[in-house]
Amino acid sequence: EWDRWLLMGLIGTAVGTLGFLIHQIIESLIKLKWDLVENYLQVSKRKTWSVGADIVIYLSTGQDGNIHVTWLCALGSGLAMVVLSSGSVLFFCPAGSPYGLPEIIGYLNGTSIQHLFNIKTFLGTFVSCVLAVASGLFCGPEGPMIHLGALLGCGLSQLQSDTLGVHLPIFTRFRNSADKRSFITAGAGAGIASVFRAPIGGLLFTLEEVSSFWDIRLAWQTFFCCLMATFTTDLLSSSLYGFVYRGHFGFFEADKRIIFWNLLDMNVLAFIPTILLGMLGGLLGALFVSLNIKINKLRMQFFNSIPKLSLRKTSKLLETVLILVISCVSLVANLGSGRNFLALYVGCILSFPCSSERGSAAALLVENGKQGITYLFKRGTHEEFGYTSLCTALAFYFILSCWTAGSAVASGLVIPMLYTGALYGRIIGLILVSIFGVQTNEYGAWIDPGLFAAIGAASFFSGVSRLTISLTVLMVSMLS
Repeated sequence: EWDRWLLMGLIGTAVGTLGFLIHQIIESLIKLKWDLVENYLQVSKRKTWSVGADIVIYLSTGQDGNIHVTWLCALGSGLAMVVLSSGSVLFFCPAGSPYGLPEIIGYLNGTSIQHLFNIKTFLGTFVSCVLAVASGLFCGPEGPMIHLGALLGCGLSQLQSDTLGVHLPIFTRFRNSADKRSFITAGAGAGIASVFRAPIGGLLFTLEEVSSFWDIRLAWQTFFCCLMATFTTDLLSSSLYGFVYRGHFGFFEADKRIIFWNLLDMNVLAFIPTILLGMLGGLLGALFVSLNIKINKLRMQFFNSIPKLSLRKTSKLLETVLILVISCVSLVANLGSGRNFLALYVGCILSFPCSSERGSAAALLVENGKQGITYLFKRGTHEEFGYTSLCTALAFYFILSCWTAGSAVASGLVIPMLYTGALYGRIIGLILVSIFGVQTNEYGAWIDPGLFAAIGAASFFSGVSRLTISLTVLMVSMLS
């Protein structure tokens, strides 16, 4: 069985490298986009407000650039990305639309899907994923990463491609349906492990969500594959940022990977709002799923009523453009009018006008949801966001992420689910702070909006995905 273990290790390494590349390309595209925007908008008379090591907000006055040209530039670059993203799915690889995970689950449970594991699907899904996330749509790369991990598991285990005309005489004994499904399962688990840096979570995710056929040998081999994926992603990320070598190769800095590195003592009273958040997550999760099903039914009815295939695909592409335009308009609508500016530095630069509460809501709607989630989870920031900004951002993010899910781009729902849950979790935490005040003693330290943002994120994620054990492990891996 040494060759099976070797192949599992190779798949894990390949998936980990791919996960690193996807995140680096997304960050680079976002930075490039806002660097272009910054050329049109120059800010003067800055006043610095630091809220953390990675997030610094500059509140500024004065305007040297044209705000209308700035937003046209931002919208234009986002539209270019979304058109390419949707076009790569619709016209290049239809099998890559829209999530990948349902197709993988269907295949592993006996459904035959054409072109699900060919190289065109891999390339189209990869391109669509990075461009969709970088464009500003309310989505994440997690679902496509599971699909891409399964594609690598299939490709490396079979080492043959009808598209390329390649049939290598290696690992030929694995060219059967049972082994192929095992490697696809391991690749899918490695994809989720690479995203969350959680090898045990990836294993449990495949057990709970993906595969219907399981044995103890496959469990150990899948865990090894997930472990290699996590290690590879962490190893590459330890020294490379934006494809620039930063030194410290192999040095895994805990404060850059772990969101909650200082644990809080818990009080039994904390379980009361936790139970309420769990119930709220179940109700809102059910509402999200029900609304998404209705939207997708209407979407299918509308597109199926268009007889011409080329016109139908063009209409799907225009829908993704419309979603991006409305997402940008929702951001602009929360900016206010006035001459103040808010520049949010999260590895890239964003400049826009705002008034305090509405500007905070706009800051929460800014793309790169992973950084926003980190900010919402941050402890000790009891009064950074008010009720208006949190409720406004929650309404927009809930509706627009629900609409985006199922559109013609390769996208994931994990980031939107975590973000939505973090928003209403922080609202509950803010209510507790309003009632009991900011507590500085050890017995009241649990009254922290950041803590309840994390619990809310887990509750909504569970309410939508119906995951329990694997989700708990994933959240613990992220937060501790």
